[in-house]
Amino acid sequence: MPAALAEAEHAPLDRAREILRRTFGHQEFRGLQAEVIGEVLAGRSAMAVLPTGGGKSLCYQIPSLMRPGLGLVVSPLIALMSDQVAGLIQSGVAAARLDSNIEPAEKAETWRRIEAGELELLYVSPEGLMQPWMLERLSRTPLSMIAIDEAHCVSQWGHDFRPEYRMLGKLAELFPTVPRLAVTATADARTREDIRAELRLQDSREFVASFARPELILSAERKRGGKDKRVVELVTARPDRSGVVYAGSRDGTEKLAQALRDAGVPALAYHAGLERRLRTERLEQFLEADAAVMVATIAFGMGVDKPDVRFVIHADPPASIEAYWQEIGRAGRDGDPAEGITLYGAADMAWALRRISERDVDETVKQVQSRKVRQLYALLDGTGCRAAAVRRYFGEEGVKSCGQCDLCTGAVETTDATEAAQKALSAAHRLGGRFGRGRLVDHLLGKTKDASAQEQGLSTWGIGTELSVAQWRDLTEQLLFEGLLREDPNDGRPLVGIGDADAVRAVFRGERRVAMRKPAEGYDDSTRSGRPRKRSREAMAALSPADQPLFEALRAWRSREAKAQHVPPYVIFNDRTLVEIAGAKPGSRAALARLNGVGEAKLAHYGEAVLEIVGGFAG
Repeated sequence: MPAALAEAEHAPLDRAREILRRTFGHQEFRGLQAEVIGEVLAGRSAMAVLPTGGGKSLCYQIPSLMRPGLGLVVSPLIALMSDQVAGLIQSGVAAARLDSNIEPAEKAETWRRIEAGELELLYVSPEGLMQPWMLERLSRTPLSMIAIDEAHCVSQWGHDFRPEYRMLGKLAELFPTVPRLAVTATADARTREDIRAELRLQDSREFVASFARPELILSAERKRGGKDKRVVELVTARPDRSGVVYAGSRDGTEKLAQALRDAGVPALAYHAGLERRLRTERLEQFLEADAAVMVATIAFGMGVDKPDVRFVIHADPPASIEAYWQEIGRAGRDGDPAEGITLYGAADMAWALRRISERDVDETVKQVQSRKVRQLYALLDGTGCRAAAVRRYFGEEGVKSCGQCDLCTGAVETTDATEAAQKALSAAHRLGGRFGRGRLVDHLLGKTKDASAQEQGLSTWGIGTELSVAQWRDLTEQLLFEGLLREDPNDGRPLVGIGDADAVRAVFRGERRVAMRKPAEGYDDSTRSGRPRKRSREAMAALSPADQPLFEALRAWRSREAKAQHVPPYVIFNDRTLVEIAGAKPGSRAALARLNGVGEAKLAHYGEAVLEIVGGFAG
């Protein structure tokens, strides 16, 4: 390439970098930003999929400032538009928005600025943009580009489909010489294909960044007992940090926020039912505080760029893997370690599937959305690296384990439960789908009250005594997650029956194995919920004075290890296990493996370190 031509091609990006530094205060572009911006500056349309925190907005804001004319941004939420416009004005950019919350006098002034060429960026909703009068006025206005933000909303396969986005395909005809950029944080291959087709971008370049977020430490746990109590435990274990807690309902946000305040946490509730002024005040409080917790419905956070959010907790699970990655991604935008924690249960999955079945949409769409729900719960209840599973879902290849999620660090261990699964499936079949989970478990244990002679005569009566009540309940949930069992809603009293027939047959033939999670640290199989009885005093009482120094050394090591991994100490080993190690003083990996709480994964991860500490106290 001739030097003069190469210089000409690089000149626009050099000017773009100057705007990046001068206007937005960043020293260099990240990831694919420069490539996307270069494509738009060349006057070509494109689609860009950049993960949350990847700087999508700069990909259209900078070209809008460089190309002649008005930059038009289509956005789905008033709160999102308002936040971006406010940020641009703070940066010295002439930006405005037109939506239903704008007073007539302000709308008139905005149009005056547009027609006078004084405005650089205009944000509009898809419904507002596609009004005939709006399109007619804009047709007389030179446009530098059109950006379609949250472009996944155009796809019926996406996690946030909005029918009004379908109208935006007409922009290709109405403004044929104006480059269009579709941007989103989360879209799998099928959704990307749909976006390109609907927005008529088939011949445009597609930029898909890696979905890796190495600063995010992911974990998930099944709900046990009171959800609010567990959220309070998680938040209070992370004091003096900013966080977001997502709840599934407005009432849920209010109750959780109050429970956190009762525990001494500066928590705020945020949802669409609040008066607008109050929402604005609470958002400002959250953004300005060094340590505050926002308890919100899932609409909160879009466009809210608070860099120091250290944790996102889903008190209720999200709708899909796309939604999960978008919502979890609101933590750690500053690049420092942050946590994403999700609480979930089979009842949540059943509720999500029931909502989909009741929607007035095409059956094909229902099938796709139902599959997305099951993929989410397979991720949450899975046994492989969480971050790697997300990246593979979005089509990345050659993905390696993150090494830091709860599954990678051995906080969750599994054992083969195929035989137990066969028993549960047989029992569900013989009971004919007429009973709920509790009755199924009681049947397997032979503990059903007032059981009929017919039930007691079934071959599955009492065949499950090798597992406890809590373990059978866990396995039943897992079989529901995997689709091997299904629940009929039955007006709020769900009945358990056989799920996918082909998959069930594969289990009985031994073609499909079922891996069951080993009990978590602190799990007590003598209780129905699995929550431990208060035995910490008993455990400490078993520690002799001679073993105390070794126990303290093990605790100190555990504390350092937990801090390095940014996880609670108990997920490495709980106190009861450390007491056993201090008392037994194992001299080999085999001896250590025989102790309670030391599974294969933990033996592999921590065995050498523990044996070295024990060896220092030998003799």
